[in-house]
Amino acid sequence: MKLTLLDLAVILVYLISISLIGVLLRKRAKADKKAYMLGGNTLPWYMLGLSNASGMFDISGTLWMVMLAFVYGMKSIWIPWLWPSFNQVFMMMYLAAWLRRSNVTTGAEWITTRFGTGPQATRSHTIVVVFALLSCLGFMAYGFIGLGKFVEIFIPWQYMAPYVPFEVAPEFIPHFYGVLFTLFAVFYAVLGGMSSIVWADLIQYIIMTLSAIVIAVLAMNNLSVAELKVPDGWLNPFFGNKLGLDWTGIIDEVNQKIREDRYSMFGIFFTLMLTKGIMASIAGPAPNYDMQKILSSRSPQDAAKMSGFVSLVLMPTRYLMIMGFAVLAILNYEQLNLNSARGIDFEKILPSAVLNFAPVGIMGLLLAGLLASFIGTFAGTLNAAQAYIVNDIYLKYVNQKASDSSIAQMNYTVGIVIVLFSIILGFFAKDVNSILQWIVSALYGGYIAANMLKWHWWRFNGSGFFWGMLMGILAAMVFPTVFTDTLDLYYFPLLFVISLIGCIVGTYLAPPTEMEVLTTFYRNVRPWGFWGPIHDKVVQEDPSFERNRDFGRDMFNVLIGIIWQTSLVVLPMYLVLKEWTYLGITALVMLLTMLILKKTWWDRLKEL
Repeated sequence: MKLTLLDLAVILVYLISISLIGVLLRKRAKADKKAYMLGGNTLPWYMLGLSNASGMFDISGTLWMVMLAFVYGMKSIWIPWLWPSFNQVFMMMYLAAWLRRSNVTTGAEWITTRFGTGPQATRSHTIVVVFALLSCLGFMAYGFIGLGKFVEIFIPWQYMAPYVPFEVAPEFIPHFYGVLFTLFAVFYAVLGGMSSIVWADLIQYIIMTLSAIVIAVLAMNNLSVAELKVPDGWLNPFFGNKLGLDWTGIIDEVNQKIREDRYSMFGIFFTLMLTKGIMASIAGPAPNYDMQKILSSRSPQDAAKMSGFVSLVLMPTRYLMIMGFAVLAILNYEQLNLNSARGIDFEKILPSAVLNFAPVGIMGLLLAGLLASFIGTFAGTLNAAQAYIVNDIYLKYVNQKASDSSIAQMNYTVGIVIVLFSIILGFFAKDVNSILQWIVSALYGGYIAANMLKWHWWRFNGSGFFWGMLMGILAAMVFPTVFTDTLDLYYFPLLFVISLIGCIVGTYLAPPTEMEVLTTFYRNVRPWGFWGPIHDKVVQEDPSFERNRDFGRDMFNVLIGIIWQTSLVVLPMYLVLKEWTYLGITALVMLLTMLILKKTWWDRLKEL
């Protein structure tokens, strides 16, 4: 174990700091449910944006993306579109404002603003809660596995085994470490609620930014004295029908990794990923910590600013670190120990690189930052899951007149139970990539159809939403057992069609939503789409009401925004690689897109 007393001191100071935040903000969080779940809608947009960015700078995602950069080079910039990472652009341009206008506490509560309070709405509300909890538990298990793999590198089991009064099988050692560090996330998230999470995320972001700069400088210094041996095409972000990367004679085992990932037919993969990503983005944010941050903002304008700020502060910092670690790992591959109980594990590149290349003191900073990235994401997801159970089950069906103290106690209890369930789920997960693929391709694939239609088609009702979501979720659970040798993304079209059929059949099996609910929703949210009859009704009541005619401008801004966001990814990668020509071109693209968005988006935010 190479951790020094200085490294351990840095980590300890961080863990004590976030614990104190939870204790100090406990009283404020207990004031009422909005104070706990949304920070009382008093937090400024830039703090929420930093917090959201910090939460997305998660340890498991970083493990995965360092592996992608190592294997696929500049072509790796596209693969996170599986999330899709550009959904922040859609939210920035219009969806965050639409969502915030609802003035609700959770995504499930939002359902009542769209479908009312009848039996259809109740079923819709229930299915959203089910989806939200599956999603939150999946993300928590995903982070749990990543943390365990990370810590195992730095604290080998032979150092811990004498102090543990029971045997742990080799394949479950990462899970043991995951449980241990999860306790810190539970402590401050459960005690302090959203405000605690935002302030702890700020500390995390500062640590991660410093760490990213250090790693980038180390990588660039290494490149000054060594040659980066990579396959042809590794430095080029563009591609054809096939991936075209061959690591033979360089690091042969990487070819096996590419075959296992099944990304070789990159043209087909990219087309499906882009199509799914656009539809998922139009569907709006999923009911998780991202949505909770939007609902926590002060106004629709602040919600839009917050979503844009996420990309600006997240992408450059994160990709400085990602490409820095990838370069260090390639230059010093022979020094890495990537062996695991299941063979070579490329997801261990990040912790192995930290262990081998980080200087004393800096290693402690990096470890504190990466532990913070896990704890921040875990805590934010836990807060979202608590909100759904307490607000959308307990307060809605069990105890509608619960006192503030009862709500606080229920938040604490629910938080602990959720963590236990996520830990159990984590024990069944094979690795970070497998659970990630299921979340973004299968589970979210079943979410898309119903949530696209809810924004854009007036006739779509609670019955259609329920059956579309239910069929999508069930298909997402069954398909992985049927298509065992297929990348989850490849059966997305079939999953989408099944969910869409459920939406349409369910819609016409029941009458339309009550007119008063639809007109109130349309008047408040002001969406564009197929709202003709509702628009006519609203205009009858209020002749001054104007239709939302911003579809063209919003889509133009989305296109420019995706180019801008991609330049924020590419710029730090070419900086670390010292590819000055490409760096200059990317910087020009970034500046040009920012100037356009200043005129077409920022200057018009007051209209939201």
